[in-house]
Amino acid sequence: MIFHRASWTVVLLACLLLVACTLPNGPTTTTTQVRPTIPPTPIDPGILGTSDAAELRRRIPALAERDRQIAATLTQRIPILALRDGLTSEQQAAQELAIIEPRFYQYTRDSRTGEALRSEVFGIYPTRESDLTPATAACKATTCYRVELYNYALNLTTVAVVDLPKRQIVDVTYLTDTQPDIPAQLSALAAQIAANAPEVITALGNTPNADQAVMPNTKTSLNASKCERSKHLCVAPTFLVGDRALWAIVDLTEGTLVGARWTDLGAYDGPRVTEKQLQNDIVAREYCEKETGLERSGWNMKYMLTSSDGLRISDVSFNGQPVMRNAKLVDWHVTYSQRQGFGYSDAIGCPVFSQAAVIAIGPPKVSDLQQDGQTVGFSLTQSYWSEYWPQPCNYNYEQTYEFYTDGRFRIKAASLGRGCGNDGMYRPVFRIALAGPGSFAQWSGSDWQTWDTERWALEQNVQTTPDGQQFRFAAQVGGGYTIEPGRGQFSDGGRGDNAYVYVTRHDATRDDGEADMITIGPCCNEDYRQGPEKFIAANPAPITNTELIIWYVPQLKNDDTPGKEYCWANSVLENGVYTTKVYPCFAGPMFVPIK
Repeated sequence: MIFHRASWTVVLLACLLLVACTLPNGPTTTTTQVRPTIPPTPIDPGILGTSDAAELRRRIPALAERDRQIAATLTQRIPILALRDGLTSEQQAAQELAIIEPRFYQYTRDSRTGEALRSEVFGIYPTRESDLTPATAACKATTCYRVELYNYALNLTTVAVVDLPKRQIVDVTYLTDTQPDIPAQLSALAAQIAANAPEVITALGNTPNADQAVMPNTKTSLNASKCERSKHLCVAPTFLVGDRALWAIVDLTEGTLVGARWTDLGAYDGPRVTEKQLQNDIVAREYCEKETGLERSGWNMKYMLTSSDGLRISDVSFNGQPVMRNAKLVDWHVTYSQRQGFGYSDAIGCPVFSQAAVIAIGPPKVSDLQQDGQTVGFSLTQSYWSEYWPQPCNYNYEQTYEFYTDGRFRIKAASLGRGCGNDGMYRPVFRIALAGPGSFAQWSGSDWQTWDTERWALEQNVQTTPDGQQFRFAAQVGGGYTIEPGRGQFSDGGRGDNAYVYVTRHDATRDDGEADMITIGPCCNEDYRQGPEKFIAANPAPITNTELIIWYVPQLKNDDTPGKEYCWANSVLENGVYTTKVYPCFAGPMFVPIK
């Protein structure tokens, strides 16, 4: 039986999400708003933040000082960062009584390891009639204060009600997945981060003052984004320019800018700006709706995000010679071996108007390839995340093309976990259409044996040349490539592909995968039936000196054994906040030019 992702998502959300109660209003501050006068540059619909965190701390001494305070707090017996500035004697007394209450600091350490979790007092307020419950009814006749503690690691708010005259704790409550109103000093810090971020400065056309930001304490709902997925505390300081507003989304957990976006003040009636919306708009506009050209290190190509076949490259050439018609990642087949027939067939692709189950969460990235301190080429990488990754039954995939200055290229992908179990087998389905007619062969141990008709082979049953090559595409007009499957030799953590390799004849009169494909194979077959075999006819077509399609399907077994993790992800504590450590399982073949 195949379980569908949508059904599991509903079950998972029902189990994980709790209803948060309404938070009280905190103290307000009044500042004079000064609007920039220089018109904004037309950068729409948004800009993703790429600022260096270290550079922001150099520009903002208060941010660096806060890092030091957090580090010192994590070494304390009760690791709570207390409010310090502007407190009355009663507020100070209420805070001191709350901090030493075991129920109040109960969740400030990891329950398994005892490591400190980053926690901070956000507010201390006199109780009001609307705050009272049967448990705190006694506060009607006395002076009580409400002390709110935010736990960054657990995204948890703890509220203590303190009876000051009796110097005792009346009640302690815990609000999961809830963030209290932020204190004035954090609002000011968020405004400073926004004002000093290069992306904001570029968008405004000048360097704003931090006090020009309105609503710096307005928490931003970043659904299905890093702030939501990682449960980070995010706010949106906003700069007003004429009839437009620049939202600057600030991540206060990390102390960085997430991104910025313009909205029209008069006509805007859309939803609040979120990181997900920001990313989706940019990715859809720039990479899903049109192709992007890339010319570098002798290579020339176009690329774009597809609806369900990942990042496709096309019209690829090297030093003017055609190399590939196109290449893409059609599917991820995931099966759980200890549960017969259980798994998923995942498509990856655009975040909007898409059939993808796991979507692109940002634009493709072009990076240098380094070897022994030298640049030897470049890579083109696209990441895809499930909405609630790294929670269980959510997935993270990475797709990468590597191009070398010597003419080699490698097409690879990885699962970054965590998935629905520790017994998963991941099978990415690559489709690679090489340029021009040619012939395909495998190494027999002594020579190259040509495949006369369409067929498939399991990599482990094919011998290798002394330098590790197993297959060869010989172009009809000369040249071509030998193909070296991954065996753990590429220094990226891969442990071997054990791939199924299929070769089919390209036929322009039929749909053989040139256009976007729906999921082509079942999730859970344990043999060669992964989908590409459907393009091999009952009477296999001849493939000598024809245009060919190579389908490459690695088989990657995940592992959660400590010290041996593979295709896996774990949450670890860093600076009192849970972060995700990934153990990718890269797979994919290297194509080496025939000399």
